[in-house]
Amino acid sequence: MKANTRSVMGQLSDMDLRLLRVFKSVVDCGGMAASELELNIGVSTISRHIKDLETRLGLTLCRRGRGGFSVTAEGERIYQETLRLLNSADQFRSSVDDIHRHMGGQLNVAIHDKTATNPAAKIADAIALFCERAPGVSLNLHVAPINAIERGVLDGQFQIGIIPTHRSSDSLVYEDLFEETMLMYCGARHPLFDVSHAKLEWGDMHAHLFAALGHHSPNMKITREMRLSRAATGFDQEAIATLILSGKYLGFLPDHYAEAFVARDQMRVVKPKQFRYQCSFVGILRRSPQPSRVSVAFWECLLQAHGKTAQAI
Repeated sequence: MKANTRSVMGQLSDMDLRLLRVFKSVVDCGGMAASELELNIGVSTISRHIKDLETRLGLTLCRRGRGGFSVTAEGERIYQETLRLLNSADQFRSSVDDIHRHMGGQLNVAIHDKTATNPAAKIADAIALFCERAPGVSLNLHVAPINAIERGVLDGQFQIGIIPTHRSSDSLVYEDLFEETMLMYCGARHPLFDVSHAKLEWGDMHAHLFAALGHHSPNMKITREMRLSRAATGFDQEAIATLILSGKYLGFLPDHYAEAFVARDQMRVVKPKQFRYQCSFVGILRRSPQPSRVSVAFWECLLQAHGKTAQAI
């Protein structure tokens, strides 16, 4: 489809925003059929909306056919611009809500995976407090890797993030929330499963293959510091657990998450008094622009649930 030399959009209408939201959902879900449930409209209607948007923009945004669904280079650029536009629209709605002293709209919160089983994590309590305080807000809870959460908070995709602390940015506000204990585990088919661990030292671990997280994190830090033989990479705790269960790799997991595997004799903890490290989880919030009242309300509920006192932002 060839773009016109003149401006093709003209004035941005409510229909344009609706079409862009449909396009965003299609890309996020990885295809039109996959987005049917989220959008609550039929595939034929979704296809027509995408076609209308392409006509409106004078661009081909995606390709669909026997080869599957894919986003074109122009479509990827439009997707990124759509994220910025919709985020700005949400910020505008939040500002209007502030004027009317009413908390409404949407709030996007992102958390690192496998926190629900941590008894020290009071995120569910924070959500309960927030729902009582701001019943008109639609809460969207995301699970993502550490770097994706940091980037999402910085670019406005998420308003609040909850991650293991590992570095700091002057553009973010940090508050300590809870602790997590990380222990080393082996699977039932691993050579260390049925032997004594009493004499094992860090140096002995160099003979074994390790599965480690593939992004900047405390997990990556200890793997490098102890010169462990990283031979497989996972991008969340579920992936690390799966690699450990293969019996080919050792790896670190949150103790509360691994308990179920240990109880079923699928994993064994390896010398927990020595092969361990602590993770401190923090809440993160963008410093600028000034957070909306909805974001501040959730932030205060998050700190209250964890027994912290909220400071002025």
